[in-house]
Amino acid sequence: MSTHTQVVRNGLYELTDTARAELSSSKYYNEDLAPTSVSQRTWTTYNISMLWVGMAICIPSLSLASGLITMGVSPWLSIINVALGNIIVLVPIQLNSQIGTKYGIPFPLFARLTFGGKGAQIPAILRAITACGWTSVQAWVGGGAVAAILGCFIPAFANESWTVGLPSWGGMQTVGFGQFIGYVIFMLFIGWVAYKGMDQIKWIQNIGGPLLIIVMIALLIWATTYAGGSGYSFGDVINSGNNATLIDQNGGFLLVYLGGLMGNIAFWATMALNIPDFSRYARSQKDQFRGQLYGMPLPMAFCAFVGAFFARATELVDGVAMFDPTAVFYHIDNIVIKLIAALGVVAATVTTCVAANVVAPANGFSNINPTKISYRKGVIITMFIAFFILQAWWIYGSGGAYFTWMNAYGTILSPIAAIFIADYFVCKNRQIEIAALFKGANGRYWYSGGFNQAAIVAWIVAFILPLLSYFGIGGAFGTFITYINAINYIWSFVIGFVLYVILMNTGMAKDSKLSPQEFQAIEKAE
Repeated sequence: MSTHTQVVRNGLYELTDTARAELSSSKYYNEDLAPTSVSQRTWTTYNISMLWVGMAICIPSLSLASGLITMGVSPWLSIINVALGNIIVLVPIQLNSQIGTKYGIPFPLFARLTFGGKGAQIPAILRAITACGWTSVQAWVGGGAVAAILGCFIPAFANESWTVGLPSWGGMQTVGFGQFIGYVIFMLFIGWVAYKGMDQIKWIQNIGGPLLIIVMIALLIWATTYAGGSGYSFGDVINSGNNATLIDQNGGFLLVYLGGLMGNIAFWATMALNIPDFSRYARSQKDQFRGQLYGMPLPMAFCAFVGAFFARATELVDGVAMFDPTAVFYHIDNIVIKLIAALGVVAATVTTCVAANVVAPANGFSNINPTKISYRKGVIITMFIAFFILQAWWIYGSGGAYFTWMNAYGTILSPIAAIFIADYFVCKNRQIEIAALFKGANGRYWYSGGFNQAAIVAWIVAFILPLLSYFGIGGAFGTFITYINAINYIWSFVIGFVLYVILMNTGMAKDSKLSPQEFQAIEKAE
């Protein structure tokens, strides 16, 4: 292979044509995992902002605040909780975005860089399985909208009493038949959209963003009208206080609020890992930074406001807060309004589900065996696991169950994001050899037998303590572990980051850092 394997243009790196041609025969290479060329990095600030608007403005985003309302937290404190959580998680997202934009590599290659050629399967599969769960949840939400659309023409689909029993991990569960049929239809549709590839995703996000905002405003208007019909003003709803009884039932304010905050951070824990899948298409670091800064925190805060308001409005009127906003369709009598609103929810959910939850596992499964599993085959595997194994009716049961799900996987994924950041910024000083990611045992990122032991040890040690609480383990330290779990994402992140740097500096893993001379030897400026 020629001496220069990568070219830098305006701070962006790509493989040389010669290196790309020589690597194409490697079993660790396929076109779906290949780094983007500089000419392929065309996403502007607007494109990236609309990607995030499309992912952020969705029913599960509303449920972050509505879930807190169902556990007794006041509307304003719920909104602050969601906003703060998203600002915190934006930090690892922004940091892990940089490598994608600079070197054009997707998440599976980022995992190889840090965990080793074989060890990369650990974060890739964990991310993929979590995303499969979210795919199932999003499809269930979208299926509710599809059922509402069908109900406009076939009244039986809008009948809540028309139910079917479905097997779940907790036993048989009764759900609406129309909801289930809508779920199947929506699952097939998002599978088709994802199968078409990134260009289809980009097209949807660009036209979907403005429509999604209109849908959220419509929901806010409905909630205001619904509360007003029972004599509650807008101020009565949004300024109402905590429900002390519900808070006590859920463990007290501190545990509820911290648990909610960790859940809100974990909501985007998956994107904190695979964000290079998208940032590798960014035109520049400035575009990816600004696009995410503009496109994520404000829409999430807006969703929190709408979610908190509608949940508290339904609580004041009905006595019980509505957790799932798609249940609103059962309260809308005007067929035209219901049809338009349901179509808007479908558009919102397709954008989020495909961009945030299908692309990453498809690439992750492809990385298991790149020569035999393409991105499109990865999409099929993703849809199979989401539909048959990770049932949405099991995950998306209530506000408490929703946050438990997010906190559990956030605990496990958090140290992976931290280890990525520590490795790239601290241990490798942001200088990598792209070609070595495809060389297997002959590359510098193979470590020991394909595994970076320092990364694996740091990951396990970081998440094991807070995870114990989910299995009722802790003994005399039960209370301590309960409070550790209340800050699970931050705990796991800090422990993972610090421990990884320590282990790498003690020589636990084979040195993979490029010296300035080595980096200069493979770099060619144009």
